[in-house]
Amino acid sequence: MNKRQFTEWLKTFRESINGYTYYTDFSKVYENAEHLKIEINILNSLIGSQTIEADFENILNKYPQCLKAIPILLAVRESEIYCQDDKGAVNYSFKNKTQTIEQYKYFMRKTGLFGLLQNHIISNLYDYVTGVEVGLDSNGRKNRGGHQMENLVESYLKKAGVEYYKEMYLTDIERRWHIDLSSISGNGTSTKRWDFVVKTSNCIYVIETNFYKSEGSKLNETSRSYKMIAEEAKAISGFKFIWITDGGGWSSARRNLEETFNVLDTLYNIADMENGLLAAALI
Repeated sequence: MNKRQFTEWLKTFRESINGYTYYTDFSKVYENAEHLKIEINILNSLIGSQTIEADFENILNKYPQCLKAIPILLAVRESEIYCQDDKGAVNYSFKNKTQTIEQYKYFMRKTGLFGLLQNHIISNLYDYVTGVEVGLDSNGRKNRGGHQMENLVESYLKKAGVEYYKEMYLTDIERRWHIDLSSISGNGTSTKRWDFVVKTSNCIYVIETNFYKSEGSKLNETSRSYKMIAEEAKAISGFKFIWITDGGGWSSARRNLEETFNVLDTLYNIADMENGLLAAALI
């Protein structure tokens, strides 16, 4: 196998790791909308009403549970909404009917919800709520983004058909397979947790994964730390360290990354996994 060239390898790094489900979790969107489907459909009768305040009052008298569907019409998940104006402050509860119907009518009027419904600006509240849920779900992208690299690596581990474990502590590895990792743990002073551990018949592979979209001091710290682990791991029989990283952020920290690249043959990126290098290393 030809020796890899760092500069050429770095060119294969990806600017983004976003998968197809990163942008919107539609299963969650549908689940949230479905949860309020009955109440939403009852409130649907207010669309185009010329006597909307009286109709709203009738609905609350007959179906007070419809109150819980009102916050989502304003893209609010909480069951309490605080409002104030020149008439004072009110903390509206939509879990239980704690205000008078007149007060809830005032809320609907002042927030513009009566206007939205009466003027036929929308034709179906369920479709409207589904759209609101899509918008709110975009706030979850940060959380989904934080696990994308781990999820991607795990998909390749599954494809390779290997025995693997997630988020395993160094001390657990030592106890389970009776291996001395004190050189890595600083003689027991560090409680390192690995993203993945792969066990084969003749080797234990510990895997760290990360993706850096933007630059920062953390990249240099990570690279130096993993270089140290890579060098210490070489002296441990039946044990190998694998680091899988990617992202445009490395362009500003390439020097430290190159130093680690030169001492760690099992440093891979996404393109390497696509080309089968990770699977080949675990054989």
